[in-house]
Amino acid sequence: MLRDFFISASTNSNIMSYCEYVWTMDKENVHVHYHDREYGFPIHDDNHLFARLVLEINQAGLSWTTILNKKENFFKAYDNFDINKVANYKQKQFDRLMNDAGIIRNRLKINAAIENAKKIKLLQKEFGSFEKWLDHHHPKTKEEWVKLFKETFRFTGGEIVNEFLQSTGYLPGAHVERCPIYKKILVKKPAWMKGKR
Repeated sequence: MLRDFFISASTNSNIMSYCEYVWTMDKENVHVHYHDREYGFPIHDDNHLFARLVLEINQAGLSWTTILNKKENFFKAYDNFDINKVANYKQKQFDRLMNDAGIIRNRLKINAAIENAKKIKLLQKEFGSFEKWLDHHHPKTKEEWVKLFKETFRFTGGEIVNEFLQSTGYLPGAHVERCPIYKKILVKKPAWMKGKR
């Protein structure tokens, strides 16, 4: 599923893709920046991969617009998603996050960020990096990925895992083929193009 949209056109029952939805927006809209510069592009930095996972987890039950509007606040609140720092968060940092109106104040989601940072540190120790762990398991079907993520991380349901993997290039489908960004992503050789890296 492309983002959480698949907006139905108001005049008929045709389903609009995320790309088509973004094409109707003002160029300053947060979705335009995300669609054109981030969505579907491979990420090779573990902290940025972790950031994307945490943002996807926080989107659960909310709109992606809400997350994009709060994105800068999330980066500030979570120390730029430095995995080592977040993994060492104690009660003081947890309480600070619970009182930060600039992010999503949800106990389960905040706890998932901290626990998932700890898990990524273990994966880094075993595989060399979070990215290498993903590469090690690639390719998988969406269902296989969801099972693996549920066994490995906290708060990772089907839609969260699907969007995380599409948004980082491990599963195809982020953009329709006629989208100009699709060609830009192909140049970056996302994992879904190459099979096993």
